[in-house]
Amino acid sequence: MDQRTLLITLTGPDRPGVTSRLFSVLSHFPVTVADIEQVVIRGRLTLGVLVAYAGGPSTGTGTTLGAMWTAVERVAEDLGMEVELSTGSQAKEQRRRGRLSVSVLGATLQPAAIAGIAGRIAAAGANIDRIERLAQWPVTCIELSVSGADPDALRVELAAEAAAQEVDVAVQRTGLSRRAKRLIVMDVDSTLIQGEVIELLAAHAGCLEEVARVTEEAMRGELDFAESLRRRVALLEGLPAEVFEHVRKEVVLTPGARTLVRTLKRLDYRFAIVSGGFTQITDGLVEELGIDYSAANVLEVVDGHLTGRVVGEIVDRPGKARALERFAREARLPISQTVAIGDGANDLDMIAAAGLGIAFNAKPVVRQAADTAVNTPYLDSILYLLGISRDEVEAADAEDGVPAALSRPL
Repeated sequence: MDQRTLLITLTGPDRPGVTSRLFSVLSHFPVTVADIEQVVIRGRLTLGVLVAYAGGPSTGTGTTLGAMWTAVERVAEDLGMEVELSTGSQAKEQRRRGRLSVSVLGATLQPAAIAGIAGRIAAAGANIDRIERLAQWPVTCIELSVSGADPDALRVELAAEAAAQEVDVAVQRTGLSRRAKRLIVMDVDSTLIQGEVIELLAAHAGCLEEVARVTEEAMRGELDFAESLRRRVALLEGLPAEVFEHVRKEVVLTPGARTLVRTLKRLDYRFAIVSGGFTQITDGLVEELGIDYSAANVLEVVDGHLTGRVVGEIVDRPGKARALERFAREARLPISQTVAIGDGANDLDMIAAAGLGIAFNAKPVVRQAADTAVNTPYLDSILYLLGISRDEVEAADAEDGVPAALSRPL
């Protein structure tokens, strides 16, 4: 028996009872529900319903379809809404299964940016099945469900368009693999916090300019991190240990850091920090934010003063990747369920090892190597890449009694 479909699209002012009225009418006819989509934008509703019914000369299809068509139009008229109806076959209208999620972020999203992204998707022979807004403040984020595209090829195409349009675009596989990410491992300096801790220490030692120059060379990958760390730490020799207390007070979290950690912990994620900085500072962040795991270097202190040396194994580029693997074992999670976030060359190995690698306001070499890049100044934008919307964050904060001001990353 031939399976036919009727697509019903209602548009108009949103109000309670629209869906109920429509389906109450449809319940009087021999149809089954094949698909439903609904969206409300600024109080205007668009409701799409696809119903299937048996076709053929012996089924009385024409009489049934005509009566149903009339009944649906009457409901639309009563509700003051517009209705469109179109028939087709079940085979032709079978929805292609969505395989990719494309997230587009920007301080503002211009029509040209959306046109460019959509054009590249179409040129790749892919289809946009659904579009949803995840955030409108302080950045705008929309998520497109895309089917029929090769993820690696599409990522390259959209990265080029993102650069041209000055927006961020992330391409990820959808399904359980995306939802299974359960361990976040984050760099500290210039990621979780603003600036570099060693430069704060250097300011107290009077050698900030020289330390900053060596730091920049290391972050660009022009200088071995371990050697650069030894050179910079040597300049701190003689500083009194009391400097740590002063620097802890000078540390400024990146906007959105508290919201990111609070939200993910609420969802039972594990959170870790791994730093080329120093435990004398990161231990305070662990306690303040409730972080589960941490790894950082230890500055040697003798007789109340820094010796200019590091104690134990240096947490460098390979050391960060080893820390990620260790944290995953302790959390009893596979590497595929980890997310690594960083900005410098010494983060490259852990970004490559993680299930999802994110370059946050990163150097070019890191942006090119990561799965995706985020260039907004708000760390909680990472939530949108995990499919968590701003409305969900603020609703959860309200339920837990978190002041509204703390839900905003400013």
